Amino acid sequence: MPHINELIDYCVETFVVFEDKVLLRYHDKYDMWLSVGGHIELDENPNEAAVREVKEEVGLDVELCDKLLPFKRKDEEYEELIPPFFLKIHKISDTHRHIGMTYFAKSNSDQVIDVGREKSGGWKWMTKEDIENATDIDEEIKFYALRALEELGSGE
Repeated sequence: MPHINELIDYCVETFVVFEDKVLLRYHDKYDMWLSVGGHIELDENPNEAAVREVKEEVGLDVELCDKLLPFKRKDEEYEELIPPFFLKIHKISDTHRHIGMTYFAKSNSDQVIDVGREKSGGWKWMTKEDIENATDIDEEIKFYALRALEELGSGE
């Protein structure tokens, strides 16, 4: 999706966990391993965007981790959203930045469906050991992936 705003866009990223593995994708454009994610569209909230991006990019249905949700309320006038685990801002160009919301989610399947719409050099499910031993994953991605496994894995 193209940028919505001139200076800052809001984006989501979701670290998807299945059993004791987390899904990472190799992004051709950025030449690095990342989570699944993208821009929040004008007609959706961050939770909807996080779930949609996973479905669009890898064909998985996920459930966001709501551990940080203070209480549940949803009616026609109010909805308590699941907060992200992390919030950050990063430079895209000299004139544009992204505010990123990092979510964790569980999947009931590890069957990725890559429809070829994304700039991807592949996908892989990684264990804690895979991530810790990887030399080609940025430190912040390692940190978030390991935290997702800590929160949603079996802990074994």
